[in-house]
Amino acid sequence: MASGSRHEGDVARACGVVAVDVGNTVTSVGVFAAGAQAHDDPVLRWDLSTPRSLTADEAFLTLASLPGVGEGEGRAVGASILSCVVPTHAQAWQGALARLSATRPLVVGPGLRTGLKMRYRDPAEIGPDRIADAVATRERYELPAVAIDFGTTVNMEVIGRDGTFLGGLIAPGIALGARSLSEWAARLPLIRLEVPREVIGRSTREAMLSGVVLGEAARLDGLIDLICEELGERATVVMTGERAAQMAALVSHEATVDATLTLRGLHQLCLQNRRG
Repeated sequence: MASGSRHEGDVARACGVVAVDVGNTVTSVGVFAAGAQAHDDPVLRWDLSTPRSLTADEAFLTLASLPGVGEGEGRAVGASILSCVVPTHAQAWQGALARLSATRPLVVGPGLRTGLKMRYRDPAEIGPDRIADAVATRERYELPAVAIDFGTTVNMEVIGRDGTFLGGLIAPGIALGARSLSEWAARLPLIRLEVPREVIGRSTREAMLSGVVLGEAARLDGLIDLICEELGERATVVMTGERAAQMAALVSHEATVDATLTLRGLHQLCLQNRRG
């Protein structure tokens, strides 16, 4: 779904950077106006389902159909950047962006300058979406901070008071957990995830909802507490991704929901690497 207050024609003329974040379940595309700063939000944004397979032509047609991105081959945006955690899709998206961008697409990974001091033992292991979340969190929020990204997995990134990327946590996502229950327990159904009215379930479905949804909130609270204990101070909590708003309303910690966190991080990385 697109968002933004500018007229589509104005956005198309002002398009500076297109950022694509390919996740296992959702692919997000953001358009940033020419001259936008690192802290600025995209003027247009779409969340698309990530297909099982993808060709470069399919990726190109997807981008070319989005207002403000492309209107047929030869329509060039100023610059583009890609974060992709699905290895089989990376080449297709790079090819599509190359056909629309006036410059070679940037790909988040080894060799790209992040500006982050790292405590990670092997920075090359860090997923590109995790890097983007950390970069955007450091730019906008009071530190130390914990950025929590809800997708197929739940990624928690910890940024220290001095802006250092300290590391993080990776856990199964809430939908993955619910699906696993149904797949591995013969008598448990596949449920539609929603917030239960009561903690104590009075049916199998209600019991599963409590265990999965409220259990996730309790897990998040516990992990945030452990992180703050290890840091020795309270941390700002930022949530993004598919279920960020739902989880922010359930946890006991104050949490800011930031729907464009990853895309802004990609935009900032693009600006940093194009300047040099």
